[in-house]
Order: sequence, then structure tokens, then C-alpha cells
Amino acid sequence: MKNLFLLFLLQWLIHPALYSQTDSRSSSITEVIPGKGYIEPPSDAIILFDGKDLNKWESPEDNHYLAAWKVSDGFFTAPAGFGYIQTKRSFGDCQLHVEWRTPSPYKGKGQNRGNSGVLLQGLYEVQILDSYHNDTYADGSAGSIYKQHAPMVNVSLPPGSWQTYDIFFTAPVFKPNGDLEKPAYISVLQNGVLVQNHVEIKGTTYVSPPVYEKHEALPLKIQGHDSPVSFRNIWIRPLPAKK
Repeated sequence: MKNLFLLFLLQWLIHPALYSQTDSRSSSITEVIPGKGYIEPPSDAIILFDGKDLNKWESPEDNHYLAAWKVSDGFFTAPAGFGYIQTKRSFGDCQLHVEWRTPSPYKGKGQNRGNSGVLLQGLYEVQILDSYHNDTYADGSAGSIYKQHAPMVNVSLPPGSWQTYDIFFTAPVFKPNGDLEKPAYISVLQNGVLVQNHVEIKGTTYVSPPVYEKHEALPLKIQGHDSPVSFRNIWIRPLPAKK
């Protein structure tokens, strides 16, 4: 009984010290107001496309190409031909929301059916494709990390349906000499379903074998792949880099 009392007393004396060392007040946490339905942007998001114009975008090749991405009825659509548009601002770790739609009626098959892509830092592609009853290589399907990770499940909707990506991206970290210290990681929700669960990105997705080259924050890119894929409601939350 005496030993139990001493143990209780010891815990009582130690606990406040531990509490004072580890506790921080909840009032120190930044308040963010969520968007309605968790699709509209939260209060701290940067709006990249609001349905009106592409003022926050540019073309890395030629601004005449940017002008070919037509805005109408609250969305914009990729033109014929191949190329990219990119944000004027650069990003590192982030949460990204993109809504996209492949054309209906569809044309072609495999990779020639509703092809586009979202490239984090312009280097690491989350594939966009009409993957509704459309056979192709697994790591080129909608929701794939292109040529690296197939999606865990196929949750693609019929062509002409609006679909969503919610992407959680941790950028790679490099040593001062340019060597890789930490690879990039990514999680992807497609239409509210987890299709990539914190997978490691092996390097630039359009290079085989994939490689890393040292870089800082870079713009987000959207790919034009000769298919009239449409986009709306694009927003991003820059996140503090993990130490």
C-alpha cells in the first residue's frame, strides 16, 4: 500500500513537468475556414482558376499557345496540339484541388482518349485520361503517377463527367552538392477515393529511367495532349516544408 502511494505521488510530481514541456495551446493553431462541401476552396487557398480568366497562368513556350486555351462557361479547355501552360507562381509542398472533364463523345482509345496531365513542379505528373472502360498500360491510367505507380483502384466516371483530383505533395529535398536527400512523396484522391497512398516519386516522370536533378520551388503545369480536356475550380494551399 505504501509503495502504491509513493508511485502515485511520484506520478503526480512528474506529470506537471512533462505537461509543461510538451503542451502548446490550441489557440496557437492557425484557423482556416473550410470551403462549402469541401470542394470550394478553404480560406487560405490560392485560387489558380476561378472560372473567369487565365491571368495566373502563362505558357513556357509561347503565349500564343496560352491564348488557345479557351475560357467559357466557367471552365477552360486544352486546344489541339501538344504543349503546357504553367502557373506564374512557383510552389513546393502543397495541397492541390483540380476538377477536370474528358470529352464526350469520346474519340480514340488507349492513350489517345482524353489525355492530359497535372505536373507538380512541372516535373512529376499525375495522369489525366479517359479511363472509363478504356484499356491501356496501368501506370498510364487516370490517377497514376505516370510510368511509376498505377492507381490502386479505377474510379473513373464516364466521359463528359466532371471529376476531381485532390493531391497532397511533398517536394524533394536536395543536399547543397545537388544530391538527393529526400525524394518526393504524393497522395491522390480521385473523386473522393484514395488512389495513391503516400507513394515515393522516383524522379522526373517523363524520363526513363526517372532521375532527380536539384531544383527549388517550381510552377505547376497542365499538359495539352491533343485532346479537348476541360478544367475548372483549381486551387492550391502551399504547405510548410517538413523538417
